[in-house]
Amino acid sequence: MNDFSVAMALVDYIPVVLFAAAGVILMRDLYSKMSKGAFALFAAGVIDVTIAGALKATWKLLYAANVCDFAALNAMFFPVQSIGFLLAGIAMLAMLLHPQAEHTALAIAPPVFSGTFVFVGLMVAGLGMMDAVLCILSAKLKKPWLIAVFAVSFLCSLGMGYLSSKDFAEAAMNWIAEGVNVVGQGLLLLGTVLLHKAGLKEMKSCREA
Repeated sequence: MNDFSVAMALVDYIPVVLFAAAGVILMRDLYSKMSKGAFALFAAGVIDVTIAGALKATWKLLYAANVCDFAALNAMFFPVQSIGFLLAGIAMLAMLLHPQAEHTALAIAPPVFSGTFVFVGLMVAGLGMMDAVLCILSAKLKKPWLIAVFAVSFLCSLGMGYLSSKDFAEAAMNWIAEGVNVVGQGLLLLGTVLLHKAGLKEMKSCREA
């Protein structure tokens, strides 16, 4: 039996909005620096992560409001979100290594394993690539202190991976996880906005210092 409240469910939408906002800013700033394939991967990844988070929050809201237990919305969260993060991470790495180069989008085969560990691994790998590239861009824009912002954001995401293995039927664990998620996505948005103001969109090439 899950111990959810309506307030808790509504708070779950906050990191979704924060991530979506950061994603939109990055898509606008990096559009001219990515090949069409990389941008398509990045956009798909951002959309996947946003939809997964929104549907998970909606499941929690429906459950808390005693409307129904829409189990499918909860079950699809890890598969959709983890693949989304992986796509976004691959896209940003491709942008850094091969800006405006033609390349074939990588096909992600559906995992054949059960459980959430494989999805947590994909999510961490994607986020790691994404945050690593953002740290490199911070250094190129002479904003090295932003590296700490993205590093802490990544650590919060790692914390979410750890917390996902705990008992989320307890209200306390949900509040802790939501707090960590809000901080992590809030820092991602903050760092993204500051990179935008520092001239990310005006950079001629992500490979040049």
